[in-house]
Amino acid sequence: MKKLGTLAFAAALTLTLAGCYSTPSATASGQTPPSAVSVHNGMLVGANGMTLYTFDKDTAGSGKSVCNGPCATNWPPLAGKQAPSGGNYSVIQRDDGSSQIAYKGKPLYYWAKDAKPGDTTGDGFNGVWHTARP
Repeated sequence: MKKLGTLAFAAALTLTLAGCYSTPSATASGQTPPSAVSVHNGMLVGANGMTLYTFDKDTAGSGKSVCNGPCATNWPPLAGKQAPSGGNYSVIQRDDGSSQIAYKGKPLYYWAKDAKPGDTTGDGFNGVWHTARP
């Protein structure tokens, strides 16, 4: 009986940690830490290692995201009120009043169907979503 309890605990802990790891990153205050975006295998990734994407319908430099409502459910924005260091990052204000990180003027998003760091299943989706690259 004790072994079953230990296995159940281990399974619950694994699921909890996996859920935390794949959650788009931002601190509790909504601040994006300077290391929230990095380059891995030639792509921009969030602090959680998940691939970041850009949307062709967003106009660089407009300071606006056109991915709202159900779109933002499938493509969660990279939230943050402070741009990561590096010069090419900025912060835009979304229609709902939240803040989103942009790279070279293009808002950054996660893809809800990427399951683990390194996944790029959103690249080329509907011909308008692309992995963000430096």
